[in-house]
Amino acid sequence: MPALFAIGDKVIGNPTIATFAALGSFAMLLLVDFAGPIRVRVQNQMALAVASGMLVCIGTLASRAAWLAAATATTTSLLLAFILPVSLRAPTSSIPDRLVGWEMAAAVATLAISVLWPAPPRDQLRGLLIATCRALAVRLRTDVAFAIGGDRAPSPAEHDEAIAEAKAAVGALHRSFYATPYRPTGLSTGARALVRLVDEMNWLEAIVAISAPHPPRIPVNVDVCQVKLAAASVLEVGAGVLDNPSGPTEDLHEALAQLRLELSRVELNATLDLPIGHRSDLDPDATEERITEFVSSLDPSFRSQELSFAVSQIAANIDLAAAAERRSWLERLTGRQPAGLTNTLIAAQERAVSHLERHSVTLHNSVRGAVGLGLAVLVADLTGVQHSFWVVLGTLSVLRSNALNTGQNVVRGLAGTVAGFVVGAGALALIGTNNVLLWLLLPVSILLAGIAPAAISFAAGQAAFTVVLVILFNIIQPLGWKVGLLRVEDIAIGCAVSLVVGLLFWPRGAAAALGQALAEAYEDSARYLSAAVEFAMGRCDASGTTRPLPADESARAAAAARRLDDTFRGYLAERGSKRVPLAEVTSLLTGVVGLRLAAEAVLDIWVRDDGRAGGDRTGARTELRAATERVAHWYRALAVSFTKGSEVPPALARDESADQRLVDAVRRDLRAEDGSASATAVRMIWTGDHLDAARRLQALLVGPARAAVEQRALVPVVR
Repeated sequence: MPALFAIGDKVIGNPTIATFAALGSFAMLLLVDFAGPIRVRVQNQMALAVASGMLVCIGTLASRAAWLAAATATTTSLLLAFILPVSLRAPTSSIPDRLVGWEMAAAVATLAISVLWPAPPRDQLRGLLIATCRALAVRLRTDVAFAIGGDRAPSPAEHDEAIAEAKAAVGALHRSFYATPYRPTGLSTGARALVRLVDEMNWLEAIVAISAPHPPRIPVNVDVCQVKLAAASVLEVGAGVLDNPSGPTEDLHEALAQLRLELSRVELNATLDLPIGHRSDLDPDATEERITEFVSSLDPSFRSQELSFAVSQIAANIDLAAAAERRSWLERLTGRQPAGLTNTLIAAQERAVSHLERHSVTLHNSVRGAVGLGLAVLVADLTGVQHSFWVVLGTLSVLRSNALNTGQNVVRGLAGTVAGFVVGAGALALIGTNNVLLWLLLPVSILLAGIAPAAISFAAGQAAFTVVLVILFNIIQPLGWKVGLLRVEDIAIGCAVSLVVGLLFWPRGAAAALGQALAEAYEDSARYLSAAVEFAMGRCDASGTTRPLPADESARAAAAARRLDDTFRGYLAERGSKRVPLAEVTSLLTGVVGLRLAAEAVLDIWVRDDGRAGGDRTGARTELRAATERVAHWYRALAVSFTKGSEVPPALARDESADQRLVDAVRRDLRAEDGSASATAVRMIWTGDHLDAARRLQALLVGPARAAVEQRALVPVVR
């Protein structure tokens, strides 16, 4: 920054070039941090240079009219490349100078990230995903060895250690993913695939925990053990692919094929080994013991199917992420996607559309920021302040998601600016306008401005940046301490604008919207589960009504989940104590994921079916639809408690009579000619098991939900 400023001011002798080069350097080296290999970071930096250069031109054109400047600022509220030129009125003829200065900064920034302590390729999320894959693989292998027993079996202490390490790895991944007020990934193809893995790993750990031997059962189901070992192999190979995405993926495909083969054996044997296969019929007066024996005999095969589905989903997303990263630079530039993923533009569109909903915190923050910055540009232009962009930067610096946080930042921002003014004025009083000393102080002050916000505080960062500007503008046009006083005045105007906007537009912030976001996510996910079961019922026999895949319900559930994710991150970013522990709030988010994945697991069972079976499955369909409505109704009631503050319903108890009714339906409708259960029968009972998994999830949600509702922490204000 000092080097470019010197070139613009002393060599070229153009204050405009000097100013834009200096502030452009600040924007592209302190406010931007691209991850990945050097090649990818340089490409991203070059793309940023082109995009921001266009905004410099547009901002300069818009700066000529106050109303146009205010209006256009509302649509690009977070782009410093636009805010700087639009808030400094200048003729069209100034565009070349501004653009030269900005692109000088872009060129030097690209050089700097390449040769000045270039950061190694880093991706904390990827590293945690690799560790989680390996820990879960070890857990699965240890479970199998512990169940089989023998001389080589792990001790109970070793088994417990493997369990604890897998749980710790998943917990670390989950905490890291939700530790920032923004997703730690971008909209790139590979990044979107990695985001899916976070939820899937959490779900897989829960599945593995349920299917673990406590204590080992005798006799051991060898087929189920083989599925677990095949799943462990997929996870181990997948971790290697994540670690080296540019390498071959044939081993991953082979491991996945072996997992499917082992699962098909389990599915085949499930139809042969059921108690119904050993009798000519099931007595209509079958005892509860026989019914329990029948349903329990399917449990290992269901656990295998559930485990296989989760691991297959993880493998597919690892494969997609690797395929995306193996693309050439030209393929990335032209948006060519690997099979199975939408392109980046469509993904961005879907994400944007998901927030076109009146309860979206992202929409609230965007409107608040847009109005605040547009108003700041208008006020700066109408008042004729000398350095109008400081007003806009002041607004941007302190505007937060609620009035309280905005007010707190106003105090800190003004305090820091005043402190910076005092320090800067004191320095100028000692050295006067000695250019040599000012040039020597400039890099030191820039260094402090870069470090202070993270190492000390927001106020310290404001103070350091004020000192930078005092020195910078005294080099261009010596005004002494008055430059600092002008910055205090302009920042005060910007802070006032932010405070007014924060009070007028959704002043309660993300906490008040989190309950609404949870309600919508649970309601839409429950609707998705119901639609998935209806799709299944249409494929279980020739008499059912054929239904298309529930794409609309899936899209709505995904959109609600995106809004919930962003709302939760806004909730995390807000200062102040949380009335509900964060661990309990994240449990509520995890419940949404589990409900959606249960719907997808049901679809996976029936999409893999070759066609609709013959016969009449009316009785079984009736039972499954009733179970679906019972589970979905509970989640709808939970959603109402978040929005209305009503009592959280108790978790549903297992309907013991439902097993008998479903077995009766199987006996009447789904028995094959040889007396064994048909594959369709197994799928229908597995569908019921997925519904029961959604029911069991309720017990984990009741406590956190009641705590949130009783504290009125997440209940929106009814206006």
